[in-house]
Amino acid sequence: MSTSPFSQPSHIGFISTRFAGTDGVSLETSKWAQVLEQLGHTCFYFSGLSDRPADRSCVIPEAFYRHPVINAMNRTAYAGDWSATAQARAAHPEISPLYKDYFSIYIRPPQMSLQIQGLKDMFKERLYAFAKDFSLNILIVENALTIPLNLPLGLAITEFIAETGFPTIAHHHDFHWERRRFKVNCVKDYIAAAFPPHLPSIRHVVISSVAAHQLASRTGISAVVIPNVMDFEQPPKPPDAYAMNIRANLGVADGEKLFLQPTRIIQRKGIEHAIELTRRVGIPAKLVISHAAGDEGTDYERRVREFAKLLDIQVGFEANIIQENRGLSPDGRNIFTLADIYPQADLVTYPSSSEGFGNAFLEAVYYRRPIVVNNYSIYEVDIKPKGFSVIEFNGFIDEATLENVRHCLLHPEETENWADKNYLLARRYYSFSVLRRRLRHLLSDCLGEAV
Repeated sequence: MSTSPFSQPSHIGFISTRFAGTDGVSLETSKWAQVLEQLGHTCFYFSGLSDRPADRSCVIPEAFYRHPVINAMNRTAYAGDWSATAQARAAHPEISPLYKDYFSIYIRPPQMSLQIQGLKDMFKERLYAFAKDFSLNILIVENALTIPLNLPLGLAITEFIAETGFPTIAHHHDFHWERRRFKVNCVKDYIAAAFPPHLPSIRHVVISSVAAHQLASRTGISAVVIPNVMDFEQPPKPPDAYAMNIRANLGVADGEKLFLQPTRIIQRKGIEHAIELTRRVGIPAKLVISHAAGDEGTDYERRVREFAKLLDIQVGFEANIIQENRGLSPDGRNIFTLADIYPQADLVTYPSSSEGFGNAFLEAVYYRRPIVVNNYSIYEVDIKPKGFSVIEFNGFIDEATLENVRHCLLHPEETENWADKNYLLARRYYSFSVLRRRLRHLLSDCLGEAV
């Protein structure tokens, strides 16, 4: 009898609201799938939006969390849509006296409950077909049982697992209790049932020890910690001819430094700190922001633009020419990838107040760039103790931060030593080999040992 971990080729079904673009869930799913395929398994995908191979995908538009129906549902669930309550009163006069005005924000309109149940049943039927059509052996649910942005999908996945006992790995990236927008809602019963569910055939995976502690204390569920990773066994290729003119394309003048903010423009990214740093450092520099506002509205982006104007700092909002693949923009400009931009950056700014883990941190280390990082909790607890050499600050830019940045920019030989040290540390703790070893153990736990 073999004592090696389970190694029989399996059909693995990934499930999420989307598998497309450069969001953290899609990126980490690609890494997991790459490692699993290298181990001999075959991966399939169930989602509402997908750029994965069509012959291995099941795409249900309503599974995407920004589908109009789901979007409207979320507005009612989390934004206290009083108009929905008024409509419910009008539609059900027989129960109108039961409504209590002082609980209006917690009231779920009856038609919303019916809509959720109808979509749940549709999703569940499609999940049964997905498992059967692709002869699946195991499911990996990517954040769809974690963040309640598609309530009927989460409920359907939970019921499917409860009804079948299907071996499942629930990969959790960010929980609802980490986001302010989900604290007040009218769907607490659904959240308690499915985000995440506590079922015997599910193995839970989180990306930080802080998340593991929170999950255990709040739900009694134990979890394995598998951090986000990059392929540190394969160093990045040097810039090619296409990427050589990036600085000119980004409007970085001769003699200016390029500061890169490689994130979406959302409030928890703390981009004001990067703007203030650029203004106060005393060295000519241009700050470039790589991503657009994303799915959390544009109010914060307006705030960032106004703050940059107030400090008289030119900031490049370059999401139109920094994308997933190279090409040409509608106005004829070259489109670059982050892999093109990182090697050209003189400094990476990462002033987030909170992160599920910190993909941009790993990317900066992978491309051997110096990084300024706010001392957010996951960094402080899980990453910092590994010994990385970075410029830290604690919630605000002080004179010590500015002096450290100046020293870093003016002493490139020292920065290069930092980069070499950081790369070796990341290869030790956050490489594909770490992921490969832990996935083997997870599959063995779910499916048993090879015989």
